[in-house]
Amino acid sequence: MTDPIADLLTRIRNAVQARHSSLMVPRSKLKLEVVKILKREGFVEGYIEVDEGPQGWIKIFPRYDESNKAVIRGLQRVSKPSRRRYVGKDDIPRVRNGLGVAILTTPRGLLTDRQARQAGVGGEVLCYVW
Repeated sequence: MTDPIADLLTRIRNAVQARHSSLMVPRSKLKLEVVKILKREGFVEGYIEVDEGPQGWIKIFPRYDESNKAVIRGLQRVSKPSRRRYVGKDDIPRVRNGLGVAILTTPRGLLTDRQARQAGVGGEVLCYVW
């Protein structure tokens, strides 16, 4: 697998479209941090780390509203291995006029667009979630 973040986003997108109550992804530190941000921002109900196999798994529980519509309306990979996208602190994008979230890797770790603006740091834009 050449792009584990794209794989994570695709698995979440497919599970949400199929209305699955949970999904499993191979565990890595970066994926775990992305899932933590998704939970903190309210896009997923929760997650569990499963210790099976050499690296383990992350079991993710997507969030649905009262009418069984997915809270995650869209996921988009921005910076790819073939084309990296870096932004300075003044160029951090707003996703859907603030209704979505951009996830960035910064010198201070993984941050949302709002957190990066408050901290005054830029970085690599991993993905957009809305």
